[in-house]
Amino acid sequence: MRRGEGQCSSPFLWTEVTDKSTRLDPSSSPSLNRASKAIAPAGVIRYIRLPCCLITLDRVFPIPYRLVVRLLVAATLLGTGFAHGAESKGSYTFYVTPQLPPVVMHQAWSPLLKRLSEETGYTFRLDIPPSIPAFETLMRKGIPDFVFPNPYLVVVLHKTVGYIPLIRSNAMLLEGYLVVRKDSPLQSLKELKGKAVAFPAPNSFAASLYMRSLLAKEGIPIQPRYVGAHSNVYRQVVYGEVEAGGGVNYSFDREPQEIRDNLRILFKTPPTKPHPVSAHPRIPATVREAVTAALLRIATTPEGAVMMDKAQLPKPVRADYRQDYQSMEQLGLEKFFVYGED
Repeated sequence: MRRGEGQCSSPFLWTEVTDKSTRLDPSSSPSLNRASKAIAPAGVIRYIRLPCCLITLDRVFPIPYRLVVRLLVAATLLGTGFAHGAESKGSYTFYVTPQLPPVVMHQAWSPLLKRLSEETGYTFRLDIPPSIPAFETLMRKGIPDFVFPNPYLVVVLHKTVGYIPLIRSNAMLLEGYLVVRKDSPLQSLKELKGKAVAFPAPNSFAASLYMRSLLAKEGIPIQPRYVGAHSNVYRQVVYGEVEAGGGVNYSFDREPQEIRDNLRILFKTPPTKPHPVSAHPRIPATVREAVTAALLRIATTPEGAVMMDKAQLPKPVRADYRQDYQSMEQLGLEKFFVYGED
């Protein structure tokens, strides 16, 4: 097994890395010591790769597979969101890019879609694909009715599928973070030449696609490793499996304090507009407007604002392709974009 690769050991969803040569010394940092106890028993777990994991907001557990399935089914049913005492006016799928482990994503999105169903009278079925490339393939085929993708994917598919941005967060812009361990000797991008760098997936916009293009423009060759999720990237770096890793401000800020305390931001990409909730053009304009208005209305209540924040949509505003995303067409990322298999 190559360094950094993992395998699942039945009957638990648990990824073990057999290479012991990079074991950290938790005594080197009190906060890292706490993180190691919370995240990896006996230093065995180096990183977690989807779908072989369950990561909560503060720790990782081994979990029986059947229990995970039951949790996901229950969360999906909750996300379906029939308005109590009312007949649904129509049913739509709602796909979310799997930046984080599926259970965490369901916890964030199911309550919001339930509330959205109550507000609109429509039914929304939450679907979180098993990987970012799988999510991209589904979007390229035009399968999702509503979707929460990275902004560059909306740009790539604008002339083909034509997903229409509806709302985005206005609280903060999207920035890619290149992080290293807090005690890393690396102080500049040039020192990454030839080093192993973790990314969630090839086309994760600010965390990978944009970041790799900027490194290439600076003439800095690296060894990219795609580890499936932003959470995995940060843990790969903390546990010393790679020299650096790409993430974004939204996911970094949602990591446990123990993880953030042991990472240092080496570089940030120029900011862009964040992920938009978008709709397939086949969705009637009246439905798109009902969903847009309902989400904006939900955000005005204290409870709804919390839901929107958990879904990475704090302080939402209406989104517009030309105003918010068309400028990304000029970034020159086409040669770095990787098309998956259908």
